[in-house]
Amino acid sequence: MALEMKVPSPGESITEVEIAQWLVEDGDYVEKDQAIAEVDSDKATLELPAEESGIITLKAEEGDAVAVGAVVCHIDTDAEPPADFVSGGSDTVVEEAPVVEEKTEEVVPNPMPASTPTKDVKATPVAKEMIAANGVNAAKISGSGSNGKITKADIEAYLTSGVNTDAMVGWGGTRDEASKKMSMLRRKIASRLVSVKNETAMLTTFNEVDMKPVMDLRKKYKEAFREHHNVNLGFMSFFTKAVTEALRQFPAVNSMIDGDYMVSHDFADIGIAVSSPKGLMVPVVRNAEQMSLAEIEAEIKRLAIKARDGKIDIADMEGGTFTITNGGVFGSMLSTPIINPPQSAILGMHNIVERPVAIDGEVKIRPIMYLALSYDHRIIDGKESVGFLKTIKEMLENPSSIIFGGTDPEKVLLNL
Repeated sequence: MALEMKVPSPGESITEVEIAQWLVEDGDYVEKDQAIAEVDSDKATLELPAEESGIITLKAEEGDAVAVGAVVCHIDTDAEPPADFVSGGSDTVVEEAPVVEEKTEEVVPNPMPASTPTKDVKATPVAKEMIAANGVNAAKISGSGSNGKITKADIEAYLTSGVNTDAMVGWGGTRDEASKKMSMLRRKIASRLVSVKNETAMLTTFNEVDMKPVMDLRKKYKEAFREHHNVNLGFMSFFTKAVTEALRQFPAVNSMIDGDYMVSHDFADIGIAVSSPKGLMVPVVRNAEQMSLAEIEAEIKRLAIKARDGKIDIADMEGGTFTITNGGVFGSMLSTPIINPPQSAILGMHNIVERPVAIDGEVKIRPIMYLALSYDHRIIDGKESVGFLKTIKEMLENPSSIIFGGTDPEKVLLNL
């Protein structure tokens, strides 16, 4: 029996998706619940699982825009698996083997890879990305995966064997050009960013923070914190906690415009901008004002892993009353972040650099971070924006002040 697979609805208000990538080939045998495609909506990239086992026949091409409910493939459920088919996918097993994990850190992508077409290469999606990134000639590699597919482990073994002579030094001088259609998600992001610049009275104010108190606190308690909470103590939890307290003091920053009304929130859902293979994602930490540092760290880690693995849900990114973005992890010294609509403000963190500063009449070297607050001047005045940023600065320079009371405020803050 031929089963028609239709595009499910990724969420409310979404009527169309785009086939970003087929994870299987026409005529492959697939198992029930196996991921067969990645589809882009204007909010997220989602995996499409097979509804039944059988031989698949593709009815749409990569890059096609298809309506929700449209048929994208047929699955012949009466077909028997081929003799060489391995249940569960042998490439998945190989890629998760401990030996592969040990070698992962040794693989350094070629900074200037040669242009290698990967569309027709018989390889897993991860392997295709590695082939393109490292300028590898796939014809020289024998695939060890299901049906002879090249796997991540095959590429890593090839790159670490010392026989990769494909990567060229320099750009090659071919003067070739490549044209690639932007994903639906990227096009939506572009449209939203342009609309923010055109439709808001966006202004940015800056301040600097002496990070030594936070760094000293982390150094003093990081081992105890990890052992007690089973999660690392990072900077983001301090910033998130400081932001929630500053939002309580300056509620206009935690508001948004709805027509002629200003809607204020009695909660703090903080969007944390994270980098993923599909671009910038902003998953939301719900009710961050009620969380401890450990709970914030654990939730940020969970959401970041989902984004990195391409498993982030639309529900994870909906809503949000304020956003924090950290360009410092990429080395950014200073920037003016763009507001994430319909929110009214966003905080930009940057790299920490040792700088000479005047303290009590003396010049000392301290680890300084520049902060930037972009905000919609239509509902947030300069007094509120400057006061908000100054409150964050004061809390980070005296981190125990985030929690009031207690005989040992530092241990109260860290919930130790």
